[in-house]
Amino acid sequence: MKTGRSLQDLAIEIERQNEVKRDFIADTSQMRMTLLNEDADGYQAPLLSLEGMAPFSINNVAHDQIGTKLGIPSKYYDRMRTSEPDLLATNVNRWLEKQPMKRMVRTLDGTARAFLSDRYRRIDNHEIATAVLPMIADMKGARVESCEITDKKMYLKIVNERVQTEIVKGDIVQSGLIISNSETGHGSVSVMPLVYRLVCSNGMIANTAGKRKNHVGRTNEGDDSFEVYRDETIAADDKAFIMKLQDIVRTTADMVQFEKIISAMRTGTTTKLTGDVPAVVELTAKNYGILEYESKGILDHLIRGEDLSLYGLANAVTRQAQDVDSYDRSTDLEMTAWSILNMPRRDWERLNAA
Repeated sequence: MKTGRSLQDLAIEIERQNEVKRDFIADTSQMRMTLLNEDADGYQAPLLSLEGMAPFSINNVAHDQIGTKLGIPSKYYDRMRTSEPDLLATNVNRWLEKQPMKRMVRTLDGTARAFLSDRYRRIDNHEIATAVLPMIADMKGARVESCEITDKKMYLKIVNERVQTEIVKGDIVQSGLIISNSETGHGSVSVMPLVYRLVCSNGMIANTAGKRKNHVGRTNEGDDSFEVYRDETIAADDKAFIMKLQDIVRTTADMVQFEKIISAMRTGTTTKLTGDVPAVVELTAKNYGILEYESKGILDHLIRGEDLSLYGLANAVTRQAQDVDSYDRSTDLEMTAWSILNMPRRDWERLNAA
């Protein structure tokens, strides 16, 4: 499992962000993309301006969302952003005016970090952490094994050493769960079972067995300066959701759920890889959206692990998850491993026949 921040550092950063982040609702006709000379080479950095306010810098997440919402193909958007920022500003401003709509702009530290619907339901990291961290502290044997906050999501990966078993002799796994949330439109609040493998510190996320809460609700309203606040009705709805979230956390890592996951893993140990190993890994990678360099790492870990089974292949994916730079991508691979472990038998037979 990839190491992120310490729990203390995560808590400090969540608290800091909660104090300084600001949200705005405005019609796109009141927005403009402007440019700022950023370096000695003359590169002009795009900024997002709301009428009557100082402009915000724009991070990669918000750039992607602006391009998507305005219907500008991502490759063309990125090319303009890199080499012709003035052309990008012209395109964006044209469509902001041509297709007027209300949008929520989420900002942090003077940067536009998300460009979202005005119906986006704000369920923030501070609320989630405040609700679940005291519960985790009270769970006997539970610990936060890894946690992180990125531009896209907050992650809490919890392991309970009191709930464990062997897959095969000497291969001990422990029950756990992952709690994640996005403040920037990259997925719902979710709680999913997680299995932690002691022999290699790998984590596998059972992403088909969790619970989610979408960030879509009633239309948000802004005041005269566009800034949006949480009203009492939304706050009351969120209180009910937080109580439900706490109940889900209590039950997600229980023994019944754990045994279902363990059963799939044990079945995977008996499902052998009989085809050409590099070809099986390559085809699996293509089928599950794994990048070429990741595929090469997975093949190396599979061979080193000396377990040519479906379980061994899934473990090679979770091991590769530790090697990627991005915590977001690492977590995606931990979920992909579960999908691979549970692939339909006909798909596994087809891969082995390659």
